[in-house]
Amino acid sequence: MKILAIGAHPDDIEAGCSGTLAKYMQNGHDIYLLIMTEGHMGGEGAVRKKEQAKSAKILKPRKLIWGGYKDTLLAPHMNRMVHDIEVVLKKISPDFIFVHYADDTHQDHRSLAEATISATRYVRNVLFYEGPTTQNFSPTTFVDIKESLDAKISMLLAHHSQVQKTNIEGLTITDIVRSTAVFRGIQGRVQFAEAFVPLRLFINVTELM
Repeated sequence: MKILAIGAHPDDIEAGCSGTLAKYMQNGHDIYLLIMTEGHMGGEGAVRKKEQAKSAKILKPRKLIWGGYKDTLLAPHMNRMVHDIEVVLKKISPDFIFVHYADDTHQDHRSLAEATISATRYVRNVLFYEGPTTQNFSPTTFVDIKESLDAKISMLLAHHSQVQKTNIEGLTITDIVRSTAVFRGIQGRVQFAEAFVPLRLFINVTELM
């Protein structure tokens, strides 16, 4: 299968669904990443691109695609963003898409989720992931990431400039991600999990991980 994960900034995908992506990759599926901005408002853009490339060496996606948008400025370009996502979809024809949940305190995450909903209106499987700024997230779909949690943490650590930027004293992004994995694991009745809210989800036994 072809799996497309979409994120507004470098490290968003890693925080939200990289454990699931690593699991797909380990089972021979093709992973594609679409990152809309370099995240220059959260650090130097060139540095963050290098960190993303380092993270990608761990995940080994088929392709890492940059959207070319400006950090914090996705909202004014909604129509263009829908079109650009559609172009990527036509090239890849993904079976599954993962993207931000729309209820989020970061404006780029909200805007990208809304654009993706429009762009993927004919795609069968679309799931929303959570991040540290997600709100009111009530997942109904869970993926056991016990075997891929270490890879997820390694990918996040590749974004060295961002590890300490949580705005929560004494907690790193890896602390938050581990805690979330435990919490979602408890909800899903496993040790560690990533959780998702599906926009659409078709279950086919031949496609299970």
